[in-house]
Amino acid sequence: MTMIDIPALNHRFGRPGEIHFREGPGGLTLVEVRNDQAEATIVLQGAHLIDWTPHGQTSVIWLSSCARFAEGRSIRGGIPVCWPWFGPHATESGFPSHGFARTAPWEVVETGRREDGASHLAFRLTQDEASFLQWPHSTSLELRFWVGHSLEMELSTFNLEPVPLTISQALHSYFRVGDVRRIKVLGLEGCRYIDKVDGGLHKRQEGPVSFASEVDRIYLEATGDCLIDDPQFERRIRIAKRGSASTVVWNPWFEKSQKLGDLGDDAYLGMVCLESANTAEDVAVIAPGERHRLGVCYGLEAG
Repeated sequence: MTMIDIPALNHRFGRPGEIHFREGPGGLTLVEVRNDQAEATIVLQGAHLIDWTPHGQTSVIWLSSCARFAEGRSIRGGIPVCWPWFGPHATESGFPSHGFARTAPWEVVETGRREDGASHLAFRLTQDEASFLQWPHSTSLELRFWVGHSLEMELSTFNLEPVPLTISQALHSYFRVGDVRRIKVLGLEGCRYIDKVDGGLHKRQEGPVSFASEVDRIYLEATGDCLIDDPQFERRIRIAKRGSASTVVWNPWFEKSQKLGDLGDDAYLGMVCLESANTAEDVAVIAPGERHRLGVCYGLEAG
């Protein structure tokens, strides 16, 4: 188990009554944020946000009740960071799906408060010998959060190599919904998508996205805002992004849920993934000395 000096973190980066570090399940270090607008929880491993709840609201982010908290293991739910590849590795089947960033240790860079009252936290990925074997390139990866009435995130990759680097990535957001069978996703009308449930066929979205069976799609040339219209919770979740032209929509439905030991048989009814990504035709090519920023902003509107 990696030893983390929690008192030292609180001394350097804690903010009394607002940002606090403590040991959580499985011995993992948690960062708890609470301000006048919202509360949130981030696991230091993976810089993995597992809760964001604006005051007076039901939690916006879904976390599986069967999620496993352990060193080096991915957590089902929240907002995992998929980097530096999305999905299976292109050539190495033994490498972890969605990259290693979501299970790697991250270090705290800074904490603070923005003028509008949102709490600011920044993390940097620490690479070790094992991760360098999977990604033998010099890069700097940082993730910033602004926690308030909205939740903002920015994943920034800086290329320190003398040659261009290509990455695929995603902020794999799990959203809590009242009943996935009743929701609609707006904003993808007319977009082409790759239907992974139907053998990777290319199709075009007609009308809003709805859910009556397993959905696993990569929407292409998708740069506009999306809305999750949730009549049961009487709210809409707005997803605005930048630095991304692909959006992944996923719900495993019943049969696949049974095969995922950390999801729960019926849990699929209360969640949907809407992921801001760079994947498929939308990989990010980063020139030497340049930076790619993938940014998102999640907000709530009345339904």
